[in-house]
Parts: sequence; C-alpha cells; structure tokens
Amino acid sequence: MNLILFDSAELTLSGNMDGPETARGSLSRRDARAEHLLKVLRKKPGDTFDAGVLGGKLGTGIIEAAAPEGPRFSLVLDREPPPRIPLRLAVGFPRPIQLRRLLRDCANLGLAAVDLVGAELGEKSYRDAGLLRDGGARAALIEGAVQARDTRLPELAEYPSLALWLNARPWGTAGLQNGSGGTPDEAAGGLSKDAPLLAAADNVRPAGTFAGLGTRRPPAAVLAVGAERGWSNRERELLEAAGFLRLSLGKRALRTETACTAAAILLMEKMGLLG
Repeated sequence: MNLILFDSAELTLSGNMDGPETARGSLSRRDARAEHLLKVLRKKPGDTFDAGVLGGKLGTGIIEAAAPEGPRFSLVLDREPPPRIPLRLAVGFPRPIQLRRLLRDCANLGLAAVDLVGAELGEKSYRDAGLLRDGGARAALIEGAVQARDTRLPELAEYPSLALWLNARPWGTAGLQNGSGGTPDEAAGGLSKDAPLLAAADNVRPAGTFAGLGTRRPPAAVLAVGAERGWSNRERELLEAAGFLRLSLGKRALRTETACTAAAILLMEKMGLLG
C-alpha cells in the first residue's frame, strides 16, 4: 500500500478554516490496513504514514497508540489529490477477472470514468458478474487509487448496449462538428477547439491509427474499446455516425485490459498529460 486510505465514515473529522483538516480514528487489528501498518511497515506509536480520505484530501497519519484491539491514529490532511485525467473509457464487458484488473488500472491511471457496455459480440454472462454488486469493483478501484497515491475513484456506470451509451453521451454535449467519419486527419480538421477527441480502438477494420491523429491537442478524450471479439459491423456504423474515429493499435489481437491501457496512454500523450 502506497497510501492508507480511509472512508470519511471511519473518521471523526475536524474542519479548520485557517489550516489543514484534522481527523481521528481507529482500525481493527484484523483490518488489512492495520496489518500493513503494524506488520509490513512495522509502525509504532509516534510513527507517521501517508494517508488520505476517500474522495478528499491527502496528508500524514500519526500512530497514537497500538492497542490490542488495533491502532488508534490521527490525521493531518493538507494536500489535494492529483488531478483527474479527462478521459472517459467505454469497454465491452470483459471477463470478471479481467474486469478487476481493468478497474484497478483505470483508477491507477486516474481516468475520469469507466462505462461498462453490453457489446453485440460480447459474452452476455459477463454482464452478470457479482463484482459490480458485491463490492469487488469498488475494492479494485480503491486498490488502483492507493497504488497511485490518489483519493478519488473513476465514475463507474453500466449501459446495456453501445447504442444506448452513444445516445446518452455521458461525456457531455460537446462533440464532433463533422460527425460523418472520414480519415482521422479529415475528422480532426472538423473538430471544434474545445471538443473531446472521440476514438474507438479497432484492430480488425480500422480507418486510421493513433499515430495519424494530426497535431491537435484535445482538452479531453472519450475512448471506446469493444468486447473480446471486437466490434460488430453495426457497432462500427454507430460509432462512425457518432463521430468516433476507428483507430488501430497494431496487428496483434490484444487482451481487453491491454487494449484499454495502451489506447488510454496513447490518448494521454496526445492530450499532453505525460510530460
């Protein structure tokens, strides 16, 4: 754990108009965070650790006492978490084990949102994964945030189909001025200055590549990645009609989480966020 992350409900918070927020709390000795502090980091009363409040600030924790029932601590919260990456990912429901890794990595990268979409070529049973209802998805997101020393999680939503996701446009009203498709450079020329870049990974029937996106530096991006077997022809038509550029990630068949991570990093570089 690079960060000990707490929910605000676990703490007694004290606001401070003239300085950092402070908080107090305790952990059960069986809590994984307590075990990490006491057994892995070997923290003792008076020692400090990196801490944060879920959805809130970062700061420093101090072990006040190591009681038999578990450690008591205080927090000084004086730093804002890192900014979110203005990138929204939509992905066809992957296998549950892949979904766990994908959510962890999306939180680790700092993506703004992850939308799980029912794709036409996807396995329908994956949509019934208990991960989304038993707390497993949230746990995976928290794991990724902790690794990145972040306190905020990507927004997570589900859509029964790509068509419904495209109709909902959860990324907002800004979009392509020219939604008729075309080559990446042609479409990039029809983008308004403040519009997000709309990109769909497609290694089977691409209309361009991520390298051919031109020189425009978009302020935000929306990325769509299909299910394990990719996009159907109908879904390709829907994406093009909505203004998405269908771009290749190379000639290899990639795992879902690999395609998502690779495409997200390429778009982050395009937005100038890796410097």
